[in-house]
Amino acid sequence: MGYGLMGGGAAVRAQSPPPAPVATAPETEAIEGPPEPSTAPARVTYPAGGSRKYAVAARETAAPAGRKGTLLHYRVAVERDIHGVTAAQFAAVTTATLRDPRSWTAGGEWRLQRVGPDDRADFTIWLVTPKTRDAMCEGAADGYTSCRAHDNVVINVARWAKGVPDYGASLGVYRQYVINHEVGHRLGQAHELCPAKGDLAPVMQQQTLGLHGCKPNSWPFLDGSRHRGRIGAYDDKVPPRDKGFS
Repeated sequence: MGYGLMGGGAAVRAQSPPPAPVATAPETEAIEGPPEPSTAPARVTYPAGGSRKYAVAARETAAPAGRKGTLLHYRVAVERDIHGVTAAQFAAVTTATLRDPRSWTAGGEWRLQRVGPDDRADFTIWLVTPKTRDAMCEGAADGYTSCRAHDNVVINVARWAKGVPDYGASLGVYRQYVINHEVGHRLGQAHELCPAKGDLAPVMQQQTLGLHGCKPNSWPFLDGSRHRGRIGAYDDKVPPRDKGFS
């Protein structure tokens, strides 16, 4: 997906190590309850740049995902200027992805659990507008990709709403990929290359920018085993920045 960056970003409360400050401190609001039922996915709209004020999903009541390993708590937040997806809905997709037996808890190294706005968190997963993405991610301010910056997993709503060409109409599958890819960076994973033409891509391949002969894949574990490629990244050109979607 995006870049595995190690820079700073906004945070609801101080985390360790403390991220570099964003220009304005985020304001948060707890969102209670499950996501609203819907017969069809809502159209997600957003400005090019948001207010950097956030709604934060409530903690989940279930036990941590995973049987053993280090327990990490994560928070989920959505920039308030984004419409068509609530904090509860984004949290539901994020948590279902991270609880899937093909996700990061499968290897026994980590357990994961979502907490609320007033709880201590090891990292936060943010859904933000393109310009806020640029403020939170170090490196190229491309407005297109997502990133991980210290304890911030930053998902660009442009990709959440539109996906990428190589995934075609499989937007739900791409959303699982971008969550697993950027959380993977928070868990210390580096970028990987396509193993061979026709293989499933490693989840740590930058699939947002190109598949290089591999097939789309959202999961780090396949048939109970970690699916990997060689460490490395392609010199892919980043598409033009997203200017908003209304």
